[in-house]
Amino acid sequence: MVSHARWKFARDEKVAQGIAEDPEVERRREEISLAFDLGQAVYDRRTALGISQTELARRAGMTQPQVSKLELGGTVPTVPLLARLARAMEAVFRMELFGSSSHVTFTDLDGDTPKTAAGRVSGPEESEAVDDQTPQAAQG
Repeated sequence: MVSHARWKFARDEKVAQGIAEDPEVERRREEISLAFDLGQAVYDRRTALGISQTELARRAGMTQPQVSKLELGGTVPTVPLLARLARAMEAVFRMELFGSSSHVTFTDLDGDTPKTAAGRVSGPEESEAVDDQTPQAAQG
């Protein structure tokens, strides 16, 4: 399985070589990247709070499999769902989009970001260190 960081690196190498991707492929890559970043932010906040997927699901009016799929980047949540998740995790949701990069965080209501729930920046500047941040969605 190719990691998030590896396919971005491969894409950047192709761009550097002047090999252009189909616009639809690029659009899909950006959607996948955003879904992954959103899922990672939910995972980071949930684990920083020390709650299970089941508990987050209960608080947000979801099922545990829905939380798991979200954390793995298998779906792009709606704005109302992001609001429910923020309330369920007693957090402020922030998403910054710039070019093909994004920065997504759930922070404490007082503005502090727990050490393990720091937001991620994704985009061409992202390094392979992201592999250490893969969500562990199998935890319940």
